[in-house]
Parts: sequence; structure tokens; C-alpha cells
Amino acid sequence: MKTRILVVDGDPAVSEVVARYLERDGHDVECVGDGAEELRRALTRPPDLMVLDVTPAGLDALRVCGERPPVPVIMLTSLGEEIDRVAGLETGADDYVVKPFSPRELALRVRSVLDRARGGAVVGGTGVLRDADLVVDVDAREVRLGGVEVMLTGREFDLLAYLMRNPGQAFGRAALLHQVWGWSFGDSSTVTVHVRRLREKVEADPAQPRRIVTVWGVGYRYQPLEDAG
Repeated sequence: MKTRILVVDGDPAVSEVVARYLERDGHDVECVGDGAEELRRALTRPPDLMVLDVTPAGLDALRVCGERPPVPVIMLTSLGEEIDRVAGLETGADDYVVKPFSPRELALRVRSVLDRARGGAVVGGTGVLRDADLVVDVDAREVRLGGVEVMLTGREFDLLAYLMRNPGQAFGRAALLHQVWGWSFGDSSTVTVHVRRLREKVEADPAQPRRIVTVWGVGYRYQPLEDAG
């Protein structure tokens, strides 16, 4: 079965180019404008992945994106729009491509994100990771805290699993971008935002995290609660 991709962009010319390349890769593509109501209607049948243009006119679409079912999202963003890029990551976007971009690069990013969403990401093997009341089932890509399921995006899951696979080890943001995102370079704010979102979901007090701790001057480390006693 073909994957269904929803392209959200207010510029029909951009949508046409994106759709053409993604259709060449074998996907079914639907294009809509960046209006909130139009997007809500499109999301009544959730796609396998969304490509979302991030512009001032598309901020309503970002808010709808935050209300969406948990499907992967790739943002299209201009080089200087760091605020918009961070806002998109805060809503749970999985990846972004900076304009002007190569349509072929976008197609490869789509493949990568879909592979991760299907459980193809390399997060250090299979099985179940446990730390006190936090349980991560790598095979099912399911997280439970105190017996209650925690909804994570694909990137959030991969980041948590990678850190838990390497307890006590400090990782710089660049290293995490490489190991979890597969990027040889990129915006370190991507990691910062995802760590913040993870803390909000798995820490009792995100302002004073005990599991995902900051290592000043380096990056982050997973500190098992069980080790802390």
C-alpha cells in the first residue's frame, strides 16, 4: 500500500514541485493551502506524513499541527526563520528542510522519517528498557510511565531510547544530531527542543529533571532513577 503524504503550503508552485518528486518516490500526495480550516478537513483522514510550510501566514497551520493525530511532520522553513523553526519543533515536528531546498533532499528526508515512524530507526537493538516506573518497549515503540502510555513523536522516542541505552554517558548536541537524527550537521536547537519536550513528558518536575540531566558545557546524560536510589 502506498504511503499518503499531505503537503501543506500556501504557494501552489512549491506544492506542485514537492508533490511531483514525492509521487516519483511512489507516494500518494494530497496538497492543501495553509488555512487552518482547510487543514482540519484534510486531517479527518490522517496521512502517514505531513510536509508543512512554516511561514508567518502558516502559523495557524502550526497550531492545528499541534492538535493533530500523532503523524510525522517535516517542516519547510526559510534559513532565517529560527523562531518559526523552533515553534514547529515545539509542536512535535520530526524534521525540517531549509529553503531553498533540493526536492531530492526532501524526498530522502521523507524516506528517513517514515522509516523511523515504522520502527526502522536504529536505537540500539530491541527489547524493553526499564527505569523505575518508566518502561520503553523498543519493538512496539511504546512508552509507559507509571503504567500510563506516554505519547511521543518518532524523534522523541528515538532520543529517549538512545539515551536510556547509554545511561550515565554524556552526549553533546552535535553527537545526538548524528546518532539520533542521522545528520552530519544541523541546528543544535533541534536537540534542545526535543529534550525539553521529553522532560515535560517523562519527568516529575521538568524544571528540575532527574532522568534527562544537563551536563554543563557538554550536553545531556540519562541518569537512571534506580541508580539514584
